[in-house]
Amino acid sequence: MSLPEVLAGLREAEAASGRPPGSARLVAVTKGQPLAAIREHVLAHAALQPGGFPLGEGRAQELRDKVAEFEAEGLTGTEWHYIGTLQLNKVKYMRAVTLIHALEDVRQAQTIADLAAKWGRAPDVLLQLHNGEPQKHGVAPGDLRAVYDGVRATGLSVRGLMVMAPDTEDEAAILRVFKDTARRAYDLGLGELSMGMSGDYPLAVRAGATLVRVGTRLFS
Repeated sequence: MSLPEVLAGLREAEAASGRPPGSARLVAVTKGQPLAAIREHVLAHAALQPGGFPLGEGRAQELRDKVAEFEAEGLTGTEWHYIGTLQLNKVKYMRAVTLIHALEDVRQAQTIADLAAKWGRAPDVLLQLHNGEPQKHGVAPGDLRAVYDGVRATGLSVRGLMVMAPDTEDEAAILRVFKDTARRAYDLGLGELSMGMSGDYPLAVRAGATLVRVGTRLFS
């Protein structure tokens, strides 16, 4: 599936949910992809010239290397999102990032805030909500308010929540997780929702996602 087809699918999902076009924004997930493939499948499309949509990376050192490669190629103005699990010793590679999708605790937030004071700018963050599966990362629902308050106390801007869909083909179960995350974001007064990937983004849009993380379908 090509990038234009993914965008068309987003617009169809928005229309089916009674949402205005463009209310769900694509994050083009480029992790594991070389620059040549990103040029062909992403940057070649006018809608995704640098600055058009964010590029999402899930490995900190790969992010560092890609930022340097983009700059060397004159591809300035790219908006970078970090969508992977955040390790404290890798926060130093987040300088170019505008939004971190998967913050889990106050310690991570304080590390970001401390480095941001040296950088002169701080990325915004989303809190990752745990989806109930033992192998997944995230803030336990019962701890969400306390973590939210603690992260805000570091000075970082919390824009919303992120969640991973459960590992199931049961669309009703996936939709329940997405809707629960949307409700919790609303209760906190947060407007950004990073939900949905290549296999389930239409369900995420139905539940209110504002950011969908699609990679596999862009490069297949």
